Amino acid sequence: MLVEFRIENHRSIRDEQALTLEAGRLHPEDVRLRQVVGANKPLLTVAALYGPNASGKSNVLDGLNFMREAVLSSHRIWPPELSVPRDAFAWGPTNGKPSLFEVTLIINQIRYRYGFCVDDHRVLEEWLYAWPNQHKQCWFHREMDTFNFGEHFHGENKLIEAITRPNSLFLSAATQNKHLQAIGVYSWFRNLQPLNIPALQWAFPVSSSSSSSSHQPLRVRMEVKTEHLMRMLDLETNGQLTLFDDEISGSFKDRFCNFIKRADLGILDVKVVKNEDGGRGGNFYLKHQSHTDDAWLPLRRESKGTQTLFMNALPILSAIERGTAIFVDELESSLHPLLAKKIVTQFNDPVTNPNNAQLIFTTHDTNLLGAMIEEPALRRDQVWLTEKDDEGASILYPLTDYKPRKAENLERGYLEGRFGAIPFLGNFRVDGE
Repeated sequence: MLVEFRIENHRSIRDEQALTLEAGRLHPEDVRLRQVVGANKPLLTVAALYGPNASGKSNVLDGLNFMREAVLSSHRIWPPELSVPRDAFAWGPTNGKPSLFEVTLIINQIRYRYGFCVDDHRVLEEWLYAWPNQHKQCWFHREMDTFNFGEHFHGENKLIEAITRPNSLFLSAATQNKHLQAIGVYSWFRNLQPLNIPALQWAFPVSSSSSSSSHQPLRVRMEVKTEHLMRMLDLETNGQLTLFDDEISGSFKDRFCNFIKRADLGILDVKVVKNEDGGRGGNFYLKHQSHTDDAWLPLRRESKGTQTLFMNALPILSAIERGTAIFVDELESSLHPLLAKKIVTQFNDPVTNPNNAQLIFTTHDTNLLGAMIEEPALRRDQVWLTEKDDEGASILYPLTDYKPRKAENLERGYLEGRFGAIPFLGNFRVDGE
């Protein structure tokens, strides 16, 4: 589980900021708290980031994505001549200073702290500490080209040190060379799933005709996503397969299909149809409630909300199944507020999330703060806020800094500006009066 993420000098985040999933002192009896061996405090399975547009909340997730891709790809994919593809704060003296990324994790009841500092040219520092049986061990610490390995870090350390380039991470090189003790932390990053976050171009080179996933035509993006979805569902596409057919539906596929059917989209069935040209992959078709038998639509012709839910359902369920972490930019995008709330509740509930999967997301959905019908979906220590200072640098802080009263309506308080992190809107009249 993720305990804390620290970041400095990345995009709009100039000064060091920290996002923690350690629970506060409020409501210690809450079933949403997870008592995890190796953690000093109870942990949370959900964290929500609120703030006005361009306040930096998405950049927190972008920084986590950069760290993930650096761990997974710096040894194999970063070209030596391109140095470090970081995105530092754009102006002022900070631009040339190092960028810092660090996580604290609990993996198999052991706490780890892993991080690194980089500039435009190389890795300046990298470290990994572990606390087996609550006793701190330094597994390795790197400063420029000097590596120090702890006595408890066993493996081909010197050999891997020799092949670690200045602009790649030792952890990335170690796992590519089967260093067993490094695999645990590496696997956490590999299993970390980003949703609605643009792919980093250096990590996924593309041709000039399709520059980035955020600028590709809808059909191209849909084909890429559907092929990935089919691989996750382990579907053969040499004919027509109905996902809701008991003959091919395993327990995980059942949960996926039930998730889609219970979302009140009017969908009765899903099938995969092989591409007409005989190429790899196929297309999803969704059957709608109708008196006729031909009420099928290809996924690309569905509403944006249906497409979003369909594409996000499997990664969400996969994270819950495996007890991994997922981070989503704008969870409520094209989703009904009650559906977004249902997803949050599913991660918070120990019955539906027994393996301590975690959801970190940005949102503008204040319904998650309110209590019009029942208890708010979010605890107060699950709410984080972002805003910019007078120099355009993002500041990240928890709602609990304001110590709102137990009976206070958080949705109303947030919209009224009691906690900051809201836009101050000027005059939108064309004549400026």
